[in-house]
Amino acid sequence: MLLLEAGNIKKYYGDRLIIGFEDFKVYKGDKIGLIGKNGSGKTTLLNILAKEIEPDEGFVKQYCDLSYIRQFSQEEMKANPKALKEFNLSDKQHQKVFSGGEETRIKIANALSKEKLLLLADEPTANLDYKGIELLKQKISKTESFILISHDRDLLDCLCNKTLIIKEGSLNLYNAGYSFYKTQNEMEQQRAEQEYRNYVSEKTKLEEGIRNRQNRAKTVRKAPRRMGNSEARLHKREATEKQEKINNAANSLKTRLEKLEVKERPREEFGIKLDFSLTNPPKNKIVISAEKLSFSYGSKKLFDEAKFMVYNGSKTVLWGENGTGKTTLLNLISDEPREDIFVVPRARIGYFHQGFENLEYNKSVLENVMKDSVQSQTVVRTILARLLIAGDDVFKNVGMLSGGERIKVSFAKLFVSNANVLLLDEPTNYLDMKSIEALENVLCDYEGTVLFVSHDSAFVNSVADKLLVVENQRIIEFTGTLRDYLASRQRSSMADNEETERMIVQMRMAEIVTRISSAPESEKERLEEEYRMTLKRLQRGLYS
Repeated sequence: MLLLEAGNIKKYYGDRLIIGFEDFKVYKGDKIGLIGKNGSGKTTLLNILAKEIEPDEGFVKQYCDLSYIRQFSQEEMKANPKALKEFNLSDKQHQKVFSGGEETRIKIANALSKEKLLLLADEPTANLDYKGIELLKQKISKTESFILISHDRDLLDCLCNKTLIIKEGSLNLYNAGYSFYKTQNEMEQQRAEQEYRNYVSEKTKLEEGIRNRQNRAKTVRKAPRRMGNSEARLHKREATEKQEKINNAANSLKTRLEKLEVKERPREEFGIKLDFSLTNPPKNKIVISAEKLSFSYGSKKLFDEAKFMVYNGSKTVLWGENGTGKTTLLNLISDEPREDIFVVPRARIGYFHQGFENLEYNKSVLENVMKDSVQSQTVVRTILARLLIAGDDVFKNVGMLSGGERIKVSFAKLFVSNANVLLLDEPTNYLDMKSIEALENVLCDYEGTVLFVSHDSAFVNSVADKLLVVENQRIIEFTGTLRDYLASRQRSSMADNEETERMIVQMRMAEIVTRISSAPESEKERLEEEYRMTLKRLQRGLYS
């Protein structure tokens, strides 16, 4: 059953063709993961398919009703009571201020409560905690047909049976999940690198051959002056023939060189070290701390005499469920001075917001990043290149960029500013996979202090060396990676379970002893045997 089709689509922004394809169809049962680099037109494509924007050319036909989980939108709660309950929103209907994760849950609940035949979802895991992501996964897995934009590889692999790649405006559909595409893409990259090496080798060999023959042609000896006329004519003819053969060989090589298919050099990694001394970094061991932090939103208490420390040069993640106060804590630190939060005097805080408040849309990328930079333009352009904004792209106006590209410009501004303590709120939201890897590399090389909120477990494991776990109005400090923390929690949970089961077995033994004293003779033997077996299990640690 055909649900949607689009044909002969073209969409321009200015003179730039963003989308251009001949034919695209979605059938019942299609579970499509849509991927592509930032600015490739993923959100534009969904908006065209949803008929929220008109293409400059072509048509879109919808043969069913659809739901749409939008990026960068704020919505009122319109979901039915069942959906609100599933996404833990039932008690928040009169709430005025929502966390980023709660806003995402509202959008998801609104879209999924409509029970349409086709779902469009644009980065639906943005700001969701790990529990929210698992719930979203369960709900979308029950949706028969959808197109999903996501940078979460696990989500794509778990849910999608097709992968749609958008590159340079064109679409390429793979009838398999993301991992298959990833493997194919890696093979293509390796093939491209080998083809480039072969091209350089062959080009060098041909150019060397042409130079050798040209040099040989120049060294063909002319007839000596004392040589007779007949001998001179013979020598000249032989020399001419020899030169002609050499020139023919050289021309043949030139023809081969001209026909040699040019292979582009694969993208190189840009490496540069910031002159971090320009930020006048603090020397203190601890740059941010609190001893008795208490804070409430109205009647909702987020922190109750919580304490924490952020160490100089550390990469620390705030980890916890939505609504526990992680973003609020970043805001409180940014808004200091406060009596209950201490920030050392030489700490200069740079805060990354999702709203792009620090960008001027009518100016170029380079102008935006250079405005408050303490680094040179060479360093600025290298940082932009490391964040995958290179070449003439630095001269584009920010207003022409996608959400993901604007995020990278915001990061670049922070990295080259005089800030030496970075606060980042969900930095991977709306970034494509390559951009996330690029950001990981830049953050790992950054010499300053970073405190960030993220629910992208792969990103957290790559960047964070410390955790501040926010739960039950307190903040727990953990040194190590997220992987280490989750493993320790699992071990602790197993130990708790063992202790509980041990107590249950001991209670059962006490019960048996009590029953033995009053049981008839016919029952005592059975109870005594049960007691002996239970005692053995207790001694061996077998509680079940």
